[in-house]
Amino acid sequence: MRKYWVAGGVGVGLVLCFLALLVVGTYTAAAGLAGGAGRAVGLAKGAVPASYQPLVQKWGNLCPAINPALLAAQLYQESGWNPRAQSPAAAQGIAQFIPGTWASHGIDGNGDGRRDVWDPADAIPSAASYDCELAKYVKDVPGDPAHNMLAAYNAGAYRVIKAGGVPAISETQNYVKIITTLAKSFEAPVGRVPASRQAAAAISFAQEQLGKPYLWGGNGTPDQDGRFDCSGLTKAAYHAVDIELPRVANDQWNAGPHPKRDELLPGDLVFFAHDLNDPRSIHHVGIYVGGGYMINAPYTGAVIRFDKIDTPDYIGATRVTEDGAKALPRPNAA
Repeated sequence: MRKYWVAGGVGVGLVLCFLALLVVGTYTAAAGLAGGAGRAVGLAKGAVPASYQPLVQKWGNLCPAINPALLAAQLYQESGWNPRAQSPAAAQGIAQFIPGTWASHGIDGNGDGRRDVWDPADAIPSAASYDCELAKYVKDVPGDPAHNMLAAYNAGAYRVIKAGGVPAISETQNYVKIITTLAKSFEAPVGRVPASRQAAAAISFAQEQLGKPYLWGGNGTPDQDGRFDCSGLTKAAYHAVDIELPRVANDQWNAGPHPKRDELLPGDLVFFAHDLNDPRSIHHVGIYVGGGYMINAPYTGAVIRFDKIDTPDYIGATRVTEDGAKALPRPNAA
């Protein structure tokens, strides 16, 4: 099968050795780069859809208990940026307000004289305003103000006050962890993003698939002759190291923080989009191996192969973490 991806007369062994050196050398260097992502100083480029980015940036600074990345994580968790989302419990809009809460806490964010739960220009400011109201209720509670605010959002301020912090309720503790973990995928980190311990094994899996023909919708199952499409390959590679990613490329984007181009390490997922300011327009994903190359399943008629990542539609990268993957909302079939 390897004959499909060797080009220009370069021997298979030389190509593999060359890329293997890139992987080993770059991955080894990761040990010196781990050091914490630091505090959020804003939104990572392209992390929030362009139409909502100014609202999230502005209202995410409404009070000290929230920041733009935390607000973005809440909105993403609640609706996946869908302004028409509606839950079985009648939660509505991009911020998923139930009617009673909207009636008492919705605000006219855009100043047009109307409070419209379906309008992100009202719903996003209302979400930030409600967060800050809750933060005031629990401001004297010991612990992290953002954690206490999120716990109050989930369980009610009284329970947070009574418990002296995040209450010992599994649903509430999980909610706080999910939102704070997701927030890291929206942050613009001030330092190097810690290396992934699972990266080398994920690359090893991807290397074993080299030369297999692309299959749209391919998950690598026996009935598909072990073939993949782009996100099927990345999902399977991280499944091999016990990390479960969503199936679709643009849903994999928030599985961890976003290293800059010059900070890429082997194992990072690299993404390509139609609109470089909108991660929902991502159309392709690959696994970075070092030296400006990725392993990817490109398109129908091609095979899984090495390609350069520096193309005009490169939007950025994600350093997958176990907690980040677990925090991702799982879209239903609709």
